[in-house]
Amino acid sequence: MIKNAIQFVTLSLCFCSMIACAQTTGTGASAPKLETEDQKTLYALGLLLGRNIKPFALKPDELAIVKAGLSDAVADSKPQVELETYGPKVNELAQKRAASGADDAKKKGQEFAEKISNEKDATKTASGVVIRTVTPGSGASPTVDDIVKVHYEGKLVDGTVFDSSIKRGEPAEFPLKGVVPCWTEALQKMKKGGKAQIVCPSSTAYGDRGSPPAIPPGATLNFEVELLDFHKP
Repeated sequence: MIKNAIQFVTLSLCFCSMIACAQTTGTGASAPKLETEDQKTLYALGLLLGRNIKPFALKPDELAIVKAGLSDAVADSKPQVELETYGPKVNELAQKRAASGADDAKKKGQEFAEKISNEKDATKTASGVVIRTVTPGSGASPTVDDIVKVHYEGKLVDGTVFDSSIKRGEPAEFPLKGVVPCWTEALQKMKKGGKAQIVCPSSTAYGDRGSPPAIPPGATLNFEVELLDFHKP
């Protein structure tokens, strides 16, 4: 979340204008062509802004209001509200919307975790973490003080991939006590060479704040993890 309210207002307005234009494009006008590097970069700017504005969960009529504010600002028309008064409230609204979204995400995540916990070879820990063994490993298990080497793919419960060492084609290596609590707990229950599905409730991952823009507030995370190796620091 952008700390400076005025900057956040500007960023939000710019993005919402893009969204409104995009909606118009989808209802009749032809889509913009991305031929030059600048055009592609500007499109990427829209994607980045879009991911950061998600906590607002804007409805079509709200987008129209935001677009009106942007138009007045660009045309240097007289504002309909005092920016000094309502600018700081943008952050408050974002936090309110994010909290509401987190509650919905938790409910969906709970249902997903419960479903996986009922599958074969799945266990659920006291913290709510679900570990479903895909391929058993052998030998010892890492401790919290070890450095682990893994291949993994992380998804949201709707299937959206937010991170993947598999796609990068390179395993990840990190201290086990330097990751989210879910991983610290689950990987200590795995053995070298093992593969598992690990479902992390938000309370054991990024909580109500999430990790924008990739991970929404309250999100349950679904990982596929292969423990390749581990060693002492």
